[in-house]
Parts: sequence; structure tokens; C-alpha cells
Amino acid sequence: MNTLQNPQTKQIILNQEVLLHRMTNRIRQSLELQEILAATVSEMRALLKSDRVMVYEFHADGSGQVIAESVDTSRLPSMVGLHFPDADIPPQAREQFIKGGVRSIVDVSTQQLTWSVPNRSENGDTIPTSNVNYRPVDPCHIAYLQAMGIQSSLVVPIFDGDNLWGLLVSHHTQSQLIFEEDLELVQQVADQVSIAIAHSTMLKVARQQQQREATINSIASLLHASPTLQLETALEATKAALKGSGGRLYIGETHQLFTTGYQPTPPDQPLEKHPFWTQSQEKNQPIAIKDIYKQPELQTLIKAFETTPIRGLIIIPLHYRNQFIGYLSIFRNEIEIEKWWAGHYPTPEKPQRPRQTFEPKRETKKGQSCPWKADDLELAKALGNHFSMAIQQYLLYQEVQQLNANLENQVKERTAQLQQSLELTHALKQITNQIRSTLDLQTILQTIVKEVRNLLNADRVVIYQLKSDRSGQVTFEDKTNECSSVLGIETKGECFPQECVSDYLRGKTRAINNIEEENISPCHREFLQKFHVQANLIVPINMDDQLWGLLIAHSCIAPRHWHSYEIHTLQQLASQAAIAIQQAELYEQSQAAAASAKAHARQLAETLDNLQQIQTQLIQSEKMSSLGQLVAGVAHEINNPVNFINGNLIHATEYANNLLELLQLYQQRYPNPDAEIEQLIEEMELDFVIDDLPKMLSSMQVGADRIRQIVLSLRNFSRLEQSQMKPVDIHEGIDSTLMILHHRLKIKPDRPGIRLVKEYGNLPLVECYAGSLNQVFMNVISNAIDALDEYDKQRTLADIQAKPSQITIRTSLVTGQRFLDPNSDNFSDECIPYVRIQIADNGPGMPESVRAKIFEPFFTTKEIGKGTGMGLSISRQIVVDKHGGCFECHSQIDRGTEFCIQIPTIHSHPNCALTVSKNGAKHV
Repeated sequence: MNTLQNPQTKQIILNQEVLLHRMTNRIRQSLELQEILAATVSEMRALLKSDRVMVYEFHADGSGQVIAESVDTSRLPSMVGLHFPDADIPPQAREQFIKGGVRSIVDVSTQQLTWSVPNRSENGDTIPTSNVNYRPVDPCHIAYLQAMGIQSSLVVPIFDGDNLWGLLVSHHTQSQLIFEEDLELVQQVADQVSIAIAHSTMLKVARQQQQREATINSIASLLHASPTLQLETALEATKAALKGSGGRLYIGETHQLFTTGYQPTPPDQPLEKHPFWTQSQEKNQPIAIKDIYKQPELQTLIKAFETTPIRGLIIIPLHYRNQFIGYLSIFRNEIEIEKWWAGHYPTPEKPQRPRQTFEPKRETKKGQSCPWKADDLELAKALGNHFSMAIQQYLLYQEVQQLNANLENQVKERTAQLQQSLELTHALKQITNQIRSTLDLQTILQTIVKEVRNLLNADRVVIYQLKSDRSGQVTFEDKTNECSSVLGIETKGECFPQECVSDYLRGKTRAINNIEEENISPCHREFLQKFHVQANLIVPINMDDQLWGLLIAHSCIAPRHWHSYEIHTLQQLASQAAIAIQQAELYEQSQAAAASAKAHARQLAETLDNLQQIQTQLIQSEKMSSLGQLVAGVAHEINNPVNFINGNLIHATEYANNLLELLQLYQQRYPNPDAEIEQLIEEMELDFVIDDLPKMLSSMQVGADRIRQIVLSLRNFSRLEQSQMKPVDIHEGIDSTLMILHHRLKIKPDRPGIRLVKEYGNLPLVECYAGSLNQVFMNVISNAIDALDEYDKQRTLADIQAKPSQITIRTSLVTGQRFLDPNSDNFSDECIPYVRIQIADNGPGMPESVRAKIFEPFFTTKEIGKGTGMGLSISRQIVVDKHGGCFECHSQIDRGTEFCIQIPTIHSHPNCALTVSKNGAKHV
């Protein structure tokens, strides 16, 4: 290789760079590979001034094809489109192209081959090199070029990534000098072509992806966009998208088959039943068959395809969430392949001598299969997924449609049944009302047979009553005028077997649509034929696990089919008949038992009232006994030491006074004691002791008296020694009660004290049970304190100060009523006075609903654990029943509550009890 050494080198290099820039721009102006290659060969031929520049692309089988060319046709023939066999480029030459990217220049006249390996920088650019190698050219190669009419050639490899994609070739009919700068420029152009090929490949992939997505979206819209599934249209579009000639869609659940285009003709069953299809059911990938005639598993189906041009097949198993849906199958027809070869097309035998001519020669292959590419499989899988989803939705839609249709039919049938049932229920209700309107058994049973015949439109309806020996008699009947009467007809027990009784007792019914076709006993058949019965319906009337009789409907004109609703209706009426019979039989018993029950109820009520009174009395007695024992015990224990203290205080006072007088006398007689005595007098503060000792003894006396009063109050309250009615001071009992409750009236941290107002009248001694009456006072006053405590919790301190809580106790003597003299049956002029005790509070009051129940046992408005509800009930019993008085309660909301107790002052008068009974105890 010669290198230009004259001064024009820089200008040449500049021109080459301009040329490279122009060629690079032309390459980059288009993304279409063919346009890029056409521009490349054109510029390169202009640069090298050669007769032909072409781009040669390798195929997967090793052969190649001229895909772009710029040629001077006056000097060389065009080779664009011609194919060359793989043997034209020896394996060692390919190896050199792949491993080193070797560039070669052949000069036929000198039979010399110049080759070099490009150097690459770190960024991949070509670096000019002088590493040039020379060797002789192979004679076969010389003969090959001479046959082509070439004297000089330049070959530069073109790569797509790391793969040998093709060659950039320059041919000249004369010897041509190639400068190193030109070679490097050609190498740079080849590198640009490699980049363009990579871009074109990416563009091709992107376009294919875009086209594939557009195809998928188009077919998906056919499958999903429309409410009705367009399977035939979608199948036709899928066939076109996969470049097929025919297609089949088989749905496994419904065995539906959709076809388009060319189809095989299987002799006995669909293709999808063939083992090759069924074995592919579990696979999740499409199964592509390039040539069905070369597939061993399909040899049994070859006859089905022989009449068609089908050669290729792809099977797409359809699954949705691991559920098999069906198969999508696409066929491809055989194709005819035509190629133009340079000189001759390849043969299995290796050529013995170099090619002598490169004249184009056509090769034609018929019956060839079109291979399935990876893009085809990917598209088929995506479309299969859409078909699976759409078919599943279609099946669900069909199922829903069928369910809706079935549901609509069921609704119609059910509506008709409900309408019929409603009519029967209405008629049944009318019959039931007629039955229940009377308790006369004859009327009831006659109504049943009449209404049943009208309801069922039967010819005759009877009630057959059974006796204990299984014989029976028709006791009630309703019939049409055309039928003969069977009323009063009797049958023997032999005609009614025990097994029939057992069946009817279990509720079994018997519907005979045609007696001529039914298996019945001869006795029964004779009875039915005698009265021209063609069909009958029998329902038992059961009462208390006994078969009372039968309700029977007859069809005498013709056989009849008995519907279930008719049987059900007759069963309901038989149940009503059983109830009516029971009611009628029990009616007389109930009438007789009613009077006895009423008397017994009155007796029970009186007994219950007595028991309640005894119960409250026992509770009160036990309570008072326990309380009395406690109070008496406490009073006794306190009384002894108090008496001891009180008795000794008198003597202590006397002794103290004597000692004080003696001390004063000593001071008068001995006014000047010695120093030791003076010191002791000063330490003990003798003057203070002389002054304070009498006061201290007086205070102790007052305390002892107070304790004696409390003990006396406790004894007065309990009155254990007064078990009989005796005259007592009512005020003393009230005060004793207040003394005991004094601690509850005092001031508390959360409220002021409760004011107590006593307005006592001038009362005589009253004959009463003092202990019991004190319990009444205790209950009433305690309830008043509880009510005020709760009331104060709801009020503010200012409200309490504005309206302090107060309990007022009033006593007065009122004129009584005259009593009835039993000797003269006239009222006596003598009147018994009454004592009235009124205990009132200014609390919240109570509503009328509460006031009406306060004297009932166990009624309370207090919290659980704070009251038993027995206090006022026992108090009322003490006042009314025990003392012949009256016990009243008056209350108004926000104005307080007042309890009024009135008892007679005398109970020892012979007619007092009578007077109280008539006028006191019965009036509240």
C-alpha cells in the first residue's frame, strides 16, 4: 500500500473528513436501512472512484445476498438481489472477519492480498494504523475475481454488535491503488453503517412491537368492547395477524367450534379430540409446527390435510386461572420460494473448480413451509390470553343469561303458584273463620265438606268417622245433584286394615287418580265402583295420636289428577277439622270446669293475700325482735356504768366541797406557809384548781344525764316490755326516734344540716303498740331524710341555702266517728277521738305513678342494696291492720311529700274494732 507524501496531504485529509461528515449526515438523516445503504454505496463509489460498490448481507444458513449497490453498468453488470452460496466465502475467511475485523485488498495483476486489522480506541473509534500484512492470493480466489471481471477489490466487514452482519465491497475492472487514508475512511463508514444497522434493528423491533400491540388491541376490542362476543370476527383478525390461511376456535365446556379460511376434513371427530391437541392442554405456551408432514404425532391426520394447501400449524391452549378453556389453532399454507443466484445455486456436492460465470440463475422451490418466528409465538400467546379472558367472560355471561332466564321462569311459576296459593289461602281463611264462628260440631263438619267441595270443584266430599273396631260410617256429605248419596253408609273393620291405620296416623295421604289403574283392596274397589267413584283423595283426621276419621274428596264423572296444592289444602282443612272436633268435645268440659276454676282462683287469691300478710308480719316481727334485742342489750350495758358514775358523782362533789372548805380554813389559820408549800401551791396553780374543780364536776354530771336520756330513748323506742297495747305518749316515741336519727340530721361535709320543725299538739295518752308505732316513725322519717339527701345532691349550695331542707312533724287530736251499737243497730252518740301525726318534707316530691305504688311490697325507688321495698308496706300494715287507723300519702312535684297517720286513742272499747273496720281501715 502506498502513502501520499506530497504537500497536498493535509488538503486530502480535510477533504476526507468533509466527505466522512457528509456521509455520516446522510446516514443519520434516515432511519430506513435501505436508504442508508444506498447512500453509503453511492458515496463510497464516488470516494474510491471504483466501478462497483455493494453491501453484502449474510443469511443464517451462511449464504448471502447483495442488498445495496452502486455500479457503472457500462463496465460491470449489476448484482443487486443476487444470492451467493456459503461456499463462496471460505470458513477461514469468515473466521478472520469475525475475530479481527480484517480488511482485505486484492490486486489480481500482482496476485497479492493486503490485509490489516483496525485498531480501536477505548471509546471504540478506529485509530489509523500502519500494521499492514501481505500474502499471495489463493488461485481459486484469483479465478473467482477474473470470472467476475474484477482486477481489484476491497472488502471491509460490517458488524451488528459482535455478530458479523455483512461486507462492504468495492470492485474495479482495473488495478487500483487504495491509500491507507481511504481505507480508514472506508472503515469509519463501515462503522457508521454498523451503528445504522443497530438503530434500524431497534426501529424494526419497536415497529414490530407497536404493530403487535396495535393488533392485540384491535382484536381485544373485538373480544371485550362489545356486549356480544364477536368470536368469528376476532378469529378472522387473529388469522390475518399471524399470516395464516385458516383458523379454528374450540370451546371445551360448550363444545362450540368456530372456523375461518382453509380447514382440514377429519373423518370422525374434530381435530381438538386428537391426542396431539389433548396432550397440549396442560401446556402454557403455543405449540408451533413448521411442517405438519414432518411431525410424527400428526401422521394419522395427514389425510385430513392432503386436500388443503395447509403446511404449518400453531396450537394455542387457552387457560384462565389454571382452568382449561379450549384451543385456538391457526394454519399456514405452503409457499413457493424463488431465488436468483449469481452463476448457479448451491448443490450438496462441493464444486470441483471455480465458478466460470455469474449470470443470474433462478431457483424455484414449491411446497415449502413458512417458519413461525419468535414474534409470531409472542403474538399468539398474547392473543390467546385475550381469547381466554373473553371466552370465560362469554361463558359467565351465557351462564348469567341462562340463570336470569331460569330465574325469570321460576319467578313466573312461583308467582302463579303464589297467586294460586293466595287464592287457596283466602278461601281457607274464610272456611276457617266459618268453622271458628261456632262450637257446634254438626255445623262445623257440615261447613267443612261443603266448602271443600266448592274449593276443589269435586263431585262429592265426605267425612268418614272411624270406630274403635276399625269399622266406620259416612257421617257428613256434600255432593252434586248428579252423584248418589253415601251418607250413613257403614263399612266393616275388615275393609280397613291395621296397616292403613298406622299409615294414616303418620300423616300419610292417598291420592288415587284412576281407581282402575290403582292397586287397592277388593273391598275398597267394590265400595268405590258401587258409587261410581273414578278418583278420590283421602286425608286423615288425627286427634291425640288417634285416627278419628277421614276427609275424602270424590271425582265421579272421570278420572282426575290431584295436584300437590290440592292435597296440601285438604290436609290443612283436615287439621282444622281435628281442631274443631277437639274444641267441640272440650267445650262442655271447659264450661263445667270454668265455674270450678273461678272458685278455685278466688280461693287461691285469698290464700295468696293471707300468705303475703303473714310473710310481711313474720318479717316485721323478726326485724323488730332483732332490733329490740339489740337496743335493749345496748341500753342495758350502758345503763349500769352510767348509774355507777351518776351515783358516785354526788359523793365526789360533796367530798370536793369539803376539801375546798378545809383548804380555805387552813389558809385562814396559817396564812404564812413554809417555802416548800409555797412552791407546790405555785406549781399546781391552786387558785385555778379551786375555781375549775366545781365546774368540771358539774360538766360530768351534765354528760351523765345526757347518756341516761339516750338510754331512756332507746328503751322507749324498743318498748320490749310493752308487748301488749298500752297507753303511751306519742311525742315521747317521736322524740326517741329523732334522738336515734339525730346523726343523720346534722351538718355533713357535702350539705348543711336538715332543719327539724316540731309542731306538737296537746295529745292524750294513746293506746297502741309503742314499739311497732316507733318503727313506723323510723321508716317514714328515714325515707324523708333519704329523699332530702338525694335532692341536695342534685342542687347547688346556693339553692340549698335559699331553700334549706326541712322536715316538719305535726301532731293533733281530731274528732272521730260514731260507732254502730250492735244492741240497737243504731249509731252511738259517743265518738272516739283520733290522733293525727303528719310528717312532711320539702323535697322534690314524687309523680303519681310512684305514689300509687309506694305501699306495695318490695316496691322501691332506691338503688340496689339501699332498700328492700318493705318499709312502707309494713308500716301501713301496722297502722291500718294492727291499730285500725289510716295511712295516707300526699305528694306534689317540687313541693314535697307528706305522710299522714291517724290512729284511734282508745282500742279497749267493745265496739272500737267495728268502728275502725267500717270507717278507718277502708279509707285511705
